[in-house]
Amino acid sequence: MNAAHNTRTGGVLEAMVLPALANGGYRYQTQVRIGERPNGRRHFLDVLANDDDNNEYLISLKWQQVSGTAEQKVPYEIICLAEAIQKENGTKAYLVLGGAGWSLRDYYLGGGLNRHLVHADLVTLMDLENFVALANQGKL
Repeated sequence: MNAAHNTRTGGVLEAMVLPALANGGYRYQTQVRIGERPNGRRHFLDVLANDDDNNEYLISLKWQQVSGTAEQKVPYEIICLAEAIQKENGTKAYLVLGGAGWSLRDYYLGGGLNRHLVHADLVTLMDLENFVALANQGKL
């Protein structure tokens, strides 16, 4: 398996999010290409969810079980999701952080990146528990 596509730990996060989306009445697809990232590479979403009003929710899942490089990817993922929203590739974007290995969790969830990223407000950054609660209630 290619290291770039090793989703073993991400699969744990997906297994928690997908049932919540289904319970909330959303239809969803996983690993959906939504265009290009700013560097010209293909942009695949972890989950693309739809509701009955034809809203499209772009959902990126980041899992950090132990200290590592996932948190360095968060700012770039916000940039990519914000660009997708600006290009009208979705109605709303979520970046969901799961796992206990985030040393920057409070900084990220507290809006610390907002002053650094011009369009950070186009992406809702949430922890897993709060996202699952919203999805499960159909309130994305």
